[in-house]
Amino acid sequence: MTNHDPADQAKIDAMAADTSFQTQAREVFQRACDYRYSYNFKWLGRPIIQFPEDILAIQELLWQVRPELVIETGIAHGGSLILSASILELIGGSGRVLGIDIDIREHNRQAILAHPMAKRIDMIEGSSVDAAVAAKVQAAAAGKSPVMVFLDSNHTHEHVLRELELYASLVSRGSWLVVFDTVVEFMREDAFPDRPWGRGDNPYTAVQEFLKSNDRFVLDSNFENKLLMSVAEGGWLRCVKD
Repeated sequence: MTNHDPADQAKIDAMAADTSFQTQAREVFQRACDYRYSYNFKWLGRPIIQFPEDILAIQELLWQVRPELVIETGIAHGGSLILSASILELIGGSGRVLGIDIDIREHNRQAILAHPMAKRIDMIEGSSVDAAVAAKVQAAAAGKSPVMVFLDSNHTHEHVLRELELYASLVSRGSWLVVFDTVVEFMREDAFPDRPWGRGDNPYTAVQEFLKSNDRFVLDSNFENKLLMSVAEGGWLRCVKD
């Protein structure tokens, strides 16, 4: 977990224990999603499709861990790749970001490649659970440490569980594996009528199954406790073993 002044940590813990406040925060989160709130933001010019709270948390993790490689499944417009690359640029050194997406649209690819942070970014087009793609990712991670992984592609239980099986072993002790959109489990039943995921079949259920048989990671709730609103509720996994 990130280090906080004891007084600040006490406030975070008190906020997390305030069930009325937590309920209100979840209601605000749901209303925000009704308005596609996460689509309102860009990072250094590229749409990032994340809640600002999670953007802040990610930069904290990157600055704290200073990874040599960040692996991200799901590229979309590239904002998240640019976020990771820009923090690595500030850190200095040779850190790189590897993005995987089943469909990298050409206009997005060109915009990412034209960005000043492209010098730290590599991309693979293909399914993140395809064996050939996974082999390329594993080869890219060979000899790299620390390695951090963000999962944000197809949000079905089956897909995310397979991503966890393929990529969790690449995460270094002391680093993080963040699974996005675990919050699907806690949203309204009708929140995703046109998607193959929903309550009972989503990243959160995949994380819960994964943790039953993997003791390298612990679920660290401190981030979601202090953020109040996070799409990765129950998805902040800290690696505690080699």
